[in-house]
Amino acid sequence: MEFRDYYATLGVAKTASAKEIKQAFRRLARKHHPDVNPGNAGAESKFKELNEAYEVLGDPDKRRKYDELGANWKAYEQAEKAGFDPRAGGPFGGGWASRGGPAGGAPGGSYRNVSPEEFQEMFGEGANPFSDFFKTFFGGAGGADPTGARPRTRSRRPAAAPQEHELAISLEEAFNGTSRKVTLSGPDGERSLEVRFPAGIRDGQKVRAASDGGDVFFRVRIAPHGRFEPRGDHDLATRVPVAIPVAVLGGEIEVLPLVGTRIRARVPPGARSGAVLRLRGHGRPILGKAGERGDLLVTLDLQVPTELTPEERLHYEALAELRKAQPV
Repeated sequence: MEFRDYYATLGVAKTASAKEIKQAFRRLARKHHPDVNPGNAGAESKFKELNEAYEVLGDPDKRRKYDELGANWKAYEQAEKAGFDPRAGGPFGGGWASRGGPAGGAPGGSYRNVSPEEFQEMFGEGANPFSDFFKTFFGGAGGADPTGARPRTRSRRPAAAPQEHELAISLEEAFNGTSRKVTLSGPDGERSLEVRFPAGIRDGQKVRAASDGGDVFFRVRIAPHGRFEPRGDHDLATRVPVAIPVAVLGGEIEVLPLVGTRIRARVPPGARSGAVLRLRGHGRPILGKAGERGDLLVTLDLQVPTELTPEERLHYEALAELRKAQPV
């Protein structure tokens, strides 16, 4: 049987305090929690390892016995190979009954270790959160108490399965941030939630709204816009018409941004249709970075006149004659 290094699993030193162990567990559990990694087998496996490590290191008595076991692991291996069971006596006697860890919350708040019953609710019947190593030395799920008494189980109200909904907002709402009041219907009747979308939220991202009936996640869908298109994480793209003389000779154009006043942009001489100007800092807000924004990508759309005045025609004809006279 392979020894499980619970300290390495949580990324803490063996001298870590109880507070440091709890903080490490909460940080990693938040990252690998199945609610935020749906269908990710790797995250599920990692979350089980984290839960098991904290089940031991988060309990002072189990941690003491685990440290004693680690110091004597080589002796245990040798005895096991010789056909003896060191657990029958000494510091490893009998397997230690599992006790509940500290209470906590759901994704977005505090994290706690998860019971076998909750694992079955998360991952289906037969799902086992504990390794053979844990069950051998700490009783695990259904492990025997060395006194012969039946193991105690934790009576816990089943956690409500998180709900997920899709909610459409406009590009302007995603730019500025917005909130929506949503009414959901369920077995217990209707409930109203206020859903807040931060400025700079991107298409496909999720926000969480806490409620008495369990956590509710809303996946944002940004509705198509008539003039602007999101690009990458923070940029915006748009097209601006440019007259032929400006494209040939160079000059300034006005660009109307998604939000705010008009921007003057310089077009270099000889600009081609489809050329892109990058206006830095005029894109979408960067989530979590106040005052920072992506770029506005302006595609030049050269406008060929379809109707000419007599004077304009004379000028174009004269230009055509000049071009003919120039050597190729």
